[in-house]
Amino acid sequence: MIPQRIHPCAKPAAARLLFPALVIGSILLPAAAGAQEAAKPYTLFMGADISVGQGKELGPVIDVSGASWVIDVGGKPALVSAKSGPINMKIASSPKLAEIAANISKLKADRAYTFDNDPSVRLTRSMNEAATLNAGYHAAASQTSALNILAIATQDTGGNASSATSGQVGGGTGSGARGLSSSSANLDSATSSGAGWDLFFKPSEAYSGGYDALDVSFDVSAGRRLSDPYVVIITRFHERGAEAGTFKNLVYAKALNPVDSNAASVHLQQTGFPPGFEPLSFEIHLYNHGDEVATNVAPKHVDFTSEQAFDYVKTRYLEAHKDQTLPAVPVMGRLPDDLGARLAAGKYGGTFYVRVSREGLANEPFLNADCTKRIEDPYLESVVRGLRFKPALERGRPVDGVASLNLSQLRL
Repeated sequence: MIPQRIHPCAKPAAARLLFPALVIGSILLPAAAGAQEAAKPYTLFMGADISVGQGKELGPVIDVSGASWVIDVGGKPALVSAKSGPINMKIASSPKLAEIAANISKLKADRAYTFDNDPSVRLTRSMNEAATLNAGYHAAASQTSALNILAIATQDTGGNASSATSGQVGGGTGSGARGLSSSSANLDSATSSGAGWDLFFKPSEAYSGGYDALDVSFDVSAGRRLSDPYVVIITRFHERGAEAGTFKNLVYAKALNPVDSNAASVHLQQTGFPPGFEPLSFEIHLYNHGDEVATNVAPKHVDFTSEQAFDYVKTRYLEAHKDQTLPAVPVMGRLPDDLGARLAAGKYGGTFYVRVSREGLANEPFLNADCTKRIEDPYLESVVRGLRFKPALERGRPVDGVASLNLSQLRL
């Protein structure tokens, strides 16, 4: 069953809290300074925005279901399966900034064989075929002796000898192990310093078939529960016999069980490689509800303190909106754990207003856009002070402004 949910691209802009070229995965911002600042809770990494389809129209991937991709088509989920024909794919690399939400440990990756290409399986199959052929040989030899006797007998009587047709015994080939949603895609992204960059692989063996799979295992845990996670592995490899310096990428996706603070072991086999391939590097991308999750092994990741992360957001925002006039908008924040329950009880569900400085900071909440009717609520004030905003812009320059807020529309 495909989960009936709307991809983030269909949500109102205020609810998404997106920054151009960035995804602030969850609204989590500076709580207390000190330990959290020193821990650098944010990471900037090179994310992968994947779109697939069959034909010219591609849709953003929002989930993985069995051996199919789930994409967003007009706000509704749709399946894309290789069973229906060739899959076209586009992968756009983009920098993303988010709180580190998941930890991947005990990561191992090594070349392996699919079942049908495993030397031990091939050897066993060959021995079985040899035994079958040997039995057939003895049967054919006995039949030949009988035919020779018959030929002699008919020769003596002037009859015509019969001719025997020979049969060939061969072993069948099965489909072998298949990766979920495996597809080839040539990417133009720069060399990655991701999770697989420094892994060591087995040396090539003399066996003519060669390795044709990648065996990957790791443990994954998350500070906040990931209810609908899936993993995408992008492996860069060199095909045996291909021109030196060339490479291809193989993309593999697999749905995972919900991830929480307890480390869960994941083991998978990425298939679809040509025999004897040479792995160059590989990246692990983790997603939840279609949004990419920051991990400790994300490609090209750099850890930031909360203030460093906010400075980066503001800098990129100003660079992307030169000469534009725009209102202040919330972009990052640390919301209290009990806010969800308060919203469910009907509190703080309306729209209110806050003054936002040119630095992107706010303080008291107000009932009106003129900010003349202050809301006397210490709890709400603490929530507002924990938010960070894209500052208002006047012809590209940051200025003091007013932002409207509806806490029920912020992603918690």
